[in-house]
Amino acid sequence: MKHIDIREVVNSPELINQIVTVCGWVRTSRNSKNVAFIELNDGTTFKHIQIVVDKGGCPDYKEPRVGTSLKVEGKLVEGRNNTVEICTEPENIVILGDCPTDYPLQKKGHTLEFLRTMPHLRGRTNTFNAVFRVRSVMADAVHDYFQSKNFVYVNTPLITGSDCEGAGEMFQVTTNGYTNEFKSEEEYYSNDFFGKKAGLSVSGQLEGEVAAMAFGKIYTFGPSFRAENSNTPKHLAEFWHVEPEIAFAELPEIIETAEDMIKTVIRNVLDKCPDEMKFFDAHFEKGIIARLEDLISHDFATVTYTEAIKLLKESGEEFQYPVDWGCDLQTEHERYISEKVFKKAVFVTDYPKEIKSFYMKQNPDGKTVAAVDLLVPGVGEIIGGSEREADYDKLVAAMEERNMNLELYTDYLDLRKYGSVPHG
Repeated sequence: MKHIDIREVVNSPELINQIVTVCGWVRTSRNSKNVAFIELNDGTTFKHIQIVVDKGGCPDYKEPRVGTSLKVEGKLVEGRNNTVEICTEPENIVILGDCPTDYPLQKKGHTLEFLRTMPHLRGRTNTFNAVFRVRSVMADAVHDYFQSKNFVYVNTPLITGSDCEGAGEMFQVTTNGYTNEFKSEEEYYSNDFFGKKAGLSVSGQLEGEVAAMAFGKIYTFGPSFRAENSNTPKHLAEFWHVEPEIAFAELPEIIETAEDMIKTVIRNVLDKCPDEMKFFDAHFEKGIIARLEDLISHDFATVTYTEAIKLLKESGEEFQYPVDWGCDLQTEHERYISEKVFKKAVFVTDYPKEIKSFYMKQNPDGKTVAAVDLLVPGVGEIIGGSEREADYDKLVAAMEERNMNLELYTDYLDLRKYGSVPHG
């Protein structure tokens, strides 16, 4: 069906005074004696375009209901406040798909809980239009950033036999249904598709390290799965994340890359999604644009975990979760450090080895590892990373301390035998 995307129409001043054809869904519709107004959106832009219908020659004009899909041909003219609109007549409006009166998105201001009940329709709301558009721009910015820095994009397996985080919170993948016919775990898996226990990946990092040992700098960008029954805004069963892996790099270079990437991605979103961000600022988080601008205008701070614990203990604050050396920082602790102490984004480094993963580089003090978390005001942790343990014997010792099955990590350990390098 020949038409022009509404995004092109609203951003192409050279089309003014020309006849254009657009398609879209009715967002609002108003009718008066001689003129009718339709707000149309086709999903290519956050902005709607106004259709001005001259009813003079058609007294029987029937107002299209919200949700109806239309094809409209008319003259593009300048509107108010630097906008454009399409002037047309009823005969130039074609109904592609009518919408009955029980369409559930008739009104504005639906709650997120209400929209959660209709995932098939909620994408037509301003909220989800803005969210997915920002997500798309962010994903593009992530790829652009790493490609411009000579990183290789790799796709790591989603089905794996190894638990990267070592926490056992993996969704199992099996072709065996519920049955009592198998007498042992070994017999069960020998009759399974893979012949061994398999699960959905919690992280592509281990395979990412394999790739980095060949290509120098790589990044993954895809879904991971966590069977962690924690009902908070920060925990999802399925989520997408970015995992760069850099060979010949120590922790300071990892931190430098993380800060540069975050600032680049945020700058892209602010520049390319001004309407969406204004919508979020007005309806979801007042001042979010100013806070993001402020966030990327400063150098991020750096503090060790030990120093952070000291700051928290001396703060005089009454935290819900007690603070002591060796505890895992909670969101309330992270936000206090970034919002009250430093008043900007801050990297926390050198965590106790007991609360971090087996693969992190062990520091000379024997108590901490070269880990880093980026804490952001208003959010808490947004990035977690580390320099990896490149020493074979130290890595094996860390795995044995956790009673891990070394046979499942033979390939990973080989990386420390055949030309090991600092990486993270």
